[in-house]
Amino acid sequence: MTELKDVGAEIYRFRLRLVAAGVVVVLAFGGVLARLSYLQITRHDDLLEQAENNRTAIVPVVPNRGLILDRNGVVLASNYSAYTLEITPSKVGDLEQTIDALAQVVDIQLRDRKRFKKLAEESRNFESLPIRTRLTDVEVARFAAQRYRFPGVDIKARLFRNYPFGELASHVIGYIGRINQAEKARIDDSDDEDNYKGTEYIGKLGVEQSYETQLHGLTGVEEIETSAGGRAVRKLASNPATPGNTVVMSIDIKLQKLVEDLYGDRRGALVALDPKTGEVLAFVSKPTFDPNLFVEGIDAESWAALNGSPDKPLLNRALRGTYPPGSTYKPFMALAALETGKRTPQQSIFDPGYFMLAGHRFRDDKEGGHGTVDMYKSIVESCDTYYYMLANDMGVDLIHDEISKFGFGSLTGIDIHGEVRGILPSTDWKRRAYKRPEQQKWYAGETISLGIGQGYNNFTMLQLAEATAVIANDGVKMKPHLVQEVVDVVTRKVQKTLAEIKAESIAKPANIDIIKKAMVGVNIAGTGATAFRGAGYVAAGKTGTAQVVTIAQGEKYNAKVAERYRDHGLYIAFAPADNPQIALAMVVENAGWGGATAAPIARRVFDYWLLHQYPNELDMAGVRQGLAQAPIGTPLAVADVPGLPGNPALPASAAASAAAKPVSAASAAKPVLPASAMVVPAASRR
Repeated sequence: MTELKDVGAEIYRFRLRLVAAGVVVVLAFGGVLARLSYLQITRHDDLLEQAENNRTAIVPVVPNRGLILDRNGVVLASNYSAYTLEITPSKVGDLEQTIDALAQVVDIQLRDRKRFKKLAEESRNFESLPIRTRLTDVEVARFAAQRYRFPGVDIKARLFRNYPFGELASHVIGYIGRINQAEKARIDDSDDEDNYKGTEYIGKLGVEQSYETQLHGLTGVEEIETSAGGRAVRKLASNPATPGNTVVMSIDIKLQKLVEDLYGDRRGALVALDPKTGEVLAFVSKPTFDPNLFVEGIDAESWAALNGSPDKPLLNRALRGTYPPGSTYKPFMALAALETGKRTPQQSIFDPGYFMLAGHRFRDDKEGGHGTVDMYKSIVESCDTYYYMLANDMGVDLIHDEISKFGFGSLTGIDIHGEVRGILPSTDWKRRAYKRPEQQKWYAGETISLGIGQGYNNFTMLQLAEATAVIANDGVKMKPHLVQEVVDVVTRKVQKTLAEIKAESIAKPANIDIIKKAMVGVNIAGTGATAFRGAGYVAAGKTGTAQVVTIAQGEKYNAKVAERYRDHGLYIAFAPADNPQIALAMVVENAGWGGATAAPIARRVFDYWLLHQYPNELDMAGVRQGLAQAPIGTPLAVADVPGLPGNPALPASAAASAAAKPVSAASAAKPVLPASAMVVPAASRR
């Protein structure tokens, strides 16, 4: 039986399917159009940024660090460019195997491996770290030819900090080093986070640290087009970095070198100031260290040698070393006595060679005593008994209140970090310093030694120099500063450090004049006279000797004890006395009498600053050995001394002549000095 089709129904179903398919197609195209609209309109900006990020890379441009100059324009810190071989640990499989393979291509020493390991421990895994720095052109070419063998290893051109004079003035200039985790966290929490992108180094000490903001500069950026593989194709745009500013210090690097050379291998510190402005002219701490060791990350052996040395070369003795001032304290005690009415200039005491208190004998250095002593004689001859009595009459708290006016026991506010306060004792200080009640009590006998700068007294050479400058400047106290000006490298605008007065009048002018005259007498007829014999100016000063170990009653000081137990030699001075241009305070550790070991250095400092003279080789050697008082032979003109920073180099012919001249080991080690230069009068031994 033949079945007839319902053509109408078939057509209806076909049309229904066609409509359904058309709806699906329309909906699909509608979805595509909606998605395109969403992507092209709604998310246009976001997707465009992603596309650009895939096509481009934003690279920070690290600025050149600013220069550091001395007051005469001599460069103390600069930059140089060099190639480094760097490894990104996260991109390397077997790190040790990679380093071993690299060592077959370029020279990699054990110290390089140790430094790299230390950097890797302190850094994040994806950072690029140097395994070798300052590659030669031959080494660069050799590695480039085999670059394909070392994924994650590359050569980069970097700027390195350079300290051309090495150890000279290292404590005050400071150094830079890699940013550690604590510094990174501090930067991330500050407004400077963006400015340190791409930067791996930061100031760690001295002016490099304190003036980091001025020296660092402003980081720039470059927009680079990259390939699918991430390789740079071309530069699209750039915002150049702004170099750091130039920092001009107030120190004279030639004077700094003179002082460091005069100290030789001895330990100690010296601070020289312009008393009228507070500018620091020399800031010496001996021994020193080479800051170049820290720039690339110091190796373990060098660090152990510096950190473990008994001489503590990393300690800034001028800023952080504290010492009993010894007899250099006496002018300030005398001025305090005048200000409080405890003494008059004419008032005398009789010195039998000791002072008795509660059955305890406080001895004067001069056996048999100084006889009748007024204020002038007490300073010129450095009479201990006079100041024992004065301290007893004043009491510890009155001494504290008067002496604190000079800045003792307080921060000077100098423009580098790390300064310490020292100790200016008082009854309140002792209550806070000790825990047990019997330790907190102040005993009358403790006051006596304060009068001669012993006991609990402990101050920095910076504080002592500031106090000396106060007397030199007729009672006006200026804030010390190490930076003279900052020069903007773009605008050339100069920002000078203004002289800042901390106190207008510390004492009455008439009283200060009395102390000044006595300090002049020290260098004419007293404990500093031998060192200043024949000087072309009048200088005021005061010698001092500070005990390192206590001497029991009935015993005498023995200069032949072990070197570390010998007394410190100190000296304070300013010149010219009628119009001071320079004031200083200094200590030579464990060197003995201040008049014999410290005052001769101060004499050469003043000769340099006031007369532009420099000691000859024989004189220099004599001072280093503590054998020369007044200058030996004819001094040199500063401008003619070869090898001084900023001076012309020694001509080749002269250098060859000097090199050819035979010098015996004996004469080099112990120069022959005139007998008069080696005499140390008894009056100088204080």
